[in-house]
Amino acid sequence: MFGLGAGLYFALPREPVVGVGLAGLAICLIGLGMIRVRVVGRALSAGLVLLVCLGLGFSVARLRTLQVQAPIAPVGSEVRRIEAYVVDIVSPGQGGPRLLLAPVLVARLDPALTPIRVRITLPKDSPLPPPGTVIRLQAMLNPPPPPASPGAFDFARDAFFEGVGGVGFTLSPWTAIEGPPAPGNLGVQIWINQLRWALALRIFEVTGPEAGGLAAAMITGHEAFIPQEQVDRLRAAGLAHIISISGLHMAIVGGFAFGLVRFAVACWPALALRASSRKLAAMAGLAAVGSYLLISGSPAPAQRAAITAFVAFGAVLVDRRAISLRTLSIAALLILVLQPEAVTEPGFQMSFAATTALVAMAEVWRRPVSDINAPWLVRGLQSARDWLGGSLAASFVAGLATGPIAMQHFNRVSTYGLVANLLVAPISSFLMMPALALGAVMAPLGLGDLPLGLASLAIGTMDQVAGWAASLPGSQLVIASGPGWTLPVALIGIFWLCLWRGPFRWLGLPLALAVSLTPRGPMPDIWVASDGATVAVRRGKEAILLRPDVKRFGAELWARRRGLILPEDELAERDRDYDCDRWSCLPRAGVSPGVAAVFTRRAFILGRDRLPACERAEVVILRGEAPHCSSALTLTEKDFRQGGAAELYKTDSGWRIVWTQPGRGQRPWSLSGSGG
Repeated sequence: MFGLGAGLYFALPREPVVGVGLAGLAICLIGLGMIRVRVVGRALSAGLVLLVCLGLGFSVARLRTLQVQAPIAPVGSEVRRIEAYVVDIVSPGQGGPRLLLAPVLVARLDPALTPIRVRITLPKDSPLPPPGTVIRLQAMLNPPPPPASPGAFDFARDAFFEGVGGVGFTLSPWTAIEGPPAPGNLGVQIWINQLRWALALRIFEVTGPEAGGLAAAMITGHEAFIPQEQVDRLRAAGLAHIISISGLHMAIVGGFAFGLVRFAVACWPALALRASSRKLAAMAGLAAVGSYLLISGSPAPAQRAAITAFVAFGAVLVDRRAISLRTLSIAALLILVLQPEAVTEPGFQMSFAATTALVAMAEVWRRPVSDINAPWLVRGLQSARDWLGGSLAASFVAGLATGPIAMQHFNRVSTYGLVANLLVAPISSFLMMPALALGAVMAPLGLGDLPLGLASLAIGTMDQVAGWAASLPGSQLVIASGPGWTLPVALIGIFWLCLWRGPFRWLGLPLALAVSLTPRGPMPDIWVASDGATVAVRRGKEAILLRPDVKRFGAELWARRRGLILPEDELAERDRDYDCDRWSCLPRAGVSPGVAAVFTRRAFILGRDRLPACERAEVVILRGEAPHCSSALTLTEKDFRQGGAAELYKTDSGWRIVWTQPGRGQRPWSLSGSGG
């Protein structure tokens, strides 16, 4: 109910007035008071508790927005001089490596309106400045991008809560300049990132280019060295979750430290008789998880995983069960109090859906009984059987719990993901992650080569499994997203199945299948990017990109959301129906839908004589401003500034347009985006 309250806040079309928040808080306090003095009965008391949690979730989300609100770069296409501290090297995008900067100066921008953090993409062959460097560059700076299509994930909201107020790119080299040491918290953050970057370089050097990128990413969070082909293989095999630092990594690192210390205490009889090995091991687990959180750069998924681990180890310290639904609920509540925006993020949804399902399965799973008098070979076979059965059940249950979320957000289903994860699980749990953890600890002492070498061997084996699974026919399926309401309903169904006991548990099953079973609506015929810079048209089950090298991430995201695939020879398929050059595309005779597009903002100088498509086009897309075609639907820069990205549906009565911006509402993270 707390998460539902936060979700209701983020679903509003505009910010609630202060009076509504105060009234909600007052209702919460009155309800708590009534429960405390036992004015109401048990059933009504339970209902009031749920309403109080709902109101608190709503209020905390509003307070969090006020807490993180910061300037956002204005909409514009001018190049600005930026002088800034390099805070970190973040995950590369399709355009090239990216830097997280703390601006000191942004030309022609008032200091009070300067974002506190900006993310800049460098050319693909550009050298990377280490964290702490003060640089000067010329960059095109804009607000964080709006959703790629109506109903898609809002990256601008994500950036808003991360403190990133601008994104851009530079086509010229950066220059290092003199500057004072970074002040206060920024200086501490940069110092930690300098250590992380040095460790990432050391890991990459020791493990080599084949495995070094993954090794550095799984320890330090730096993904700058991972080849894109390797990422594609892991994604097709259902193993991409191994790249990002999340619950799996925290569980292995914390569990490894826990088991190692408990074993060491058991080997020291004098200590074992005088101290609780479980509590000493739990404290070691807490230290390991905290250290790993710092080394990884503390991304949001790692923070959530660390909070969960802290609660589990804390339960051991106070003599409670470390793994239970109550422990998990406390961890989820703490995360939502600190980061209520997590309720909208796929990582949080998938992590807690999977963990809740696994804990619920563990509560009903019958522990096998072994005969201690049986021969060792029989006991070994029984243990292998039990482990295999438990692993299959755990992977199957976790896959069922996360399946609807993956379908709705990522639109990919890895056909052989279950098999690949079963093959990789023992490698990652017992060799790769422990070896990486030891290597990270011993690398500063010059002793990390051996464990990092073992980790490199494990990563190579995992990569071979990923390559095998990705090469199988039909290894990855594309599934269109369901209507927006289906995911909340599916989540309610999943948690009902996990939390309820008895036969009424199965009432949640049809709800949990909402994403899978709900029919999809008609598919759009045309998609246009939020600034009109590129266009895609649907041909059957394929998406034809008119500019395959521009805004590709958004175009691919739209295609997957609608269950479309990209043709293998994109240029040949495009040129079959469209006559394109660097600045425009014109439809050939008889092509439907006939889309003409001009991709330069200088279109206002073209005039009607340079737009022959008016005679045969059904839709004309103009990135700039130009005379409208009287015989075709014409969309210009003004339309995109107001509406953002668009999907166009051809109907008997004409064209129906669905814009992105109305669905975002007038929120702090959307006011400076396209259409704000």
